[in-house]
Amino acid sequence: QVQLVESGGGLVQAGGSLRLSCAASGRIISINDMSWYRQAQGKERELVARITSGGSTDYADSVKGRFAISRLNTKSTVTVYLQMNSLKPEDTGVYYCTADTSAATGRIVMWAPGTQVTVSS
Repeated sequence: QVQLVESGGGLVQAGGSLRLSCAASGRIISINDMSWYRQAQGKERELVARITSGGSTDYADSVKGRFAISRLNTKSTVTVYLQMNSLKPEDTGVYYCTADTSAATGRIVMWAPGTQVTVSS
């Protein structure tokens, strides 16, 4: 099984930057893609960015050119980062890190508890 621990959320003014981190431990060999989702109050959860095990990335149109996802693999951990620049009030929400893992029963997506990002205008 994989455990995910997030850090880096907080309050920032519009135009500022934050970096989110998500450290995965446990059965990291099973991890395929890692992603960041967010959910604003009263809205559906949406995919923000994804990075594959090979390093390919994909972004929501609303964050292209402002956010960057990256991944660091070590022998015992996999850490995914989300660098968020030029933040806007509409980026406010709870951000969730996920790990797409392979298990004997199929693919299982593990979710971190979420970290709050608030962008003030």
